[in-house]
Parts: sequence; structure tokens; C-alpha cells
Amino acid sequence: MRWKKAALENCPEVPCIVTPPAPSFTCGTSTVPDMDGNSYNTVSIGTQCWMQDNLRTRIYNDGTEISFNNSGGSGGTTSETWSVLNYGAYTIYANDSVASPSNLATYGYLYNWYAAVGIVTPMGIPTKNICPTGWHVPTDGEWTSLIQFIVPTETVSATVVGSQSPTAGGILKSTSTLWNTVTPPSPGTDNYGFSALPGGIRNYLGSFINIRNFAMFWSASEVGSGNNAWIRYLYNASGNGVDRNNSDKVVGASVRCLRD
Repeated sequence: MRWKKAALENCPEVPCIVTPPAPSFTCGTSTVPDMDGNSYNTVSIGTQCWMQDNLRTRIYNDGTEISFNNSGGSGGTTSETWSVLNYGAYTIYANDSVASPSNLATYGYLYNWYAAVGIVTPMGIPTKNICPTGWHVPTDGEWTSLIQFIVPTETVSATVVGSQSPTAGGILKSTSTLWNTVTPPSPGTDNYGFSALPGGIRNYLGSFINIRNFAMFWSASEVGSGNNAWIRYLYNASGNGVDRNNSDKVVGASVRCLRD
């Protein structure tokens, strides 16, 4: 190989240790692995490179385990443990990992915000990265940049609480029939290949709600220094909008990673 020959010819040490070059990465065709052995497709949208799939890792990228919570049965309603967690944790919608296809295989894990930002101890500070090396959970501003790019004819506010765009949700939503049919219908067109799926959430009380009806994605940005953080909602029953809203940090939601 040419790189190896050139490296050997210019190596001043004996024995010579030659490190192969990092494999090339092309967003949209290359995949990215996590530390848990999963592989994710990627998609290029504007200047950003996104994972095309929801995260499904059980460990941070340094190998530290994320706490798993399977309390409450299929409804989750008997669980108090989920609602009081103040460190990183993940769960599976309705605790279903064995059906074919399972909620895990289809939608990935649901993570609380503490996992999304890498907090491993109660009331700790972020020290871990849930995304693969070279990737991160997008900030509130990076989510806004995505919305602004895909709807250039709209005025997209970076500070609005509520509807950030009336049409961007349809552009981001997968065309999959996993989205429930409603009247009037609000089908996704998936113009850029983001392929958002309606994985539902685990709410602050511990209940699993709204699978197949909406998708919720964490940002890494807090709302002030309180108990809430910024999220993006994509709905089914209320049309093709995207909401920028705040949510309690204990809520379980989907995570998409963005390339550094």
C-alpha cells in the first residue's frame, strides 16, 4: 500500500511503528458505529451530518454503562423509580424488546436528558458522551439550524416556545406507515432522509405514551438552570409542524447524534 511504503521510507525509528490512516468518511454513504456494536446510517442536510437512526446504545463512548430502567410493566404506570432519577438512564417503550419487530429494534431506546448529556451520578456534572467519538447530542441552536435550512422560505424563530415551523415536521417525518393515520392525514415526505419515526415517550410520571403518534428528540441545552431542557416534537394528529418546547429532564425521549 502506498501510504505504508511512504511511511516506512520516512520513519526515523527502528523498529518502525506505522499507524494506518483513519478510514475516510462521507456523510450520507458512510455508517458510524457506537461502542455497543450498533451501526448507524448517516444523512447530510445542509452543513450538518446527522445519524439517520435513533440511538440504541447502552453505554457511553468510554465504555461506562448507562443505567437501565425496566420498571412498571408495559404501561410503566406503577413506576416511581423512573420519575425521580436525576442521572443518566434509558428504557424501552412498554418494556418491549422481544416482539418481532420490537419497539427497541424499531425506535431505539428512550433516554432521559441526564443520559443525553452524560451525567452518571446523582446531581453530578456532565462527564460522558452518549454519542460515538466525533459526534454529539445536538444543542437547541443546532436543531434550529436544521429547521431553518429545510424551510428557507419560512421565518423560523430561535426563541419561540411552541410551533417553530408549520411544515418542517412533514419534511423530517419518515413516510413509514408506523405513523398512525389521522383525519386529515399528515403524511411525512422525508425530503432529506432524516426519517423521523414516532417512538413516543416515557413521561415524567413513568408512563409510556403516544407511540406511533409523535416523536420527541432531546437537545443538549437546558432551560435556564432548572429541571427542564429543550426538545423538538414532531406530531401526527396536529399536522406537519415542529414544536420547540421544554420538557422535564426525567422524560424518556429519542436521541439523534450530530457529527462534530
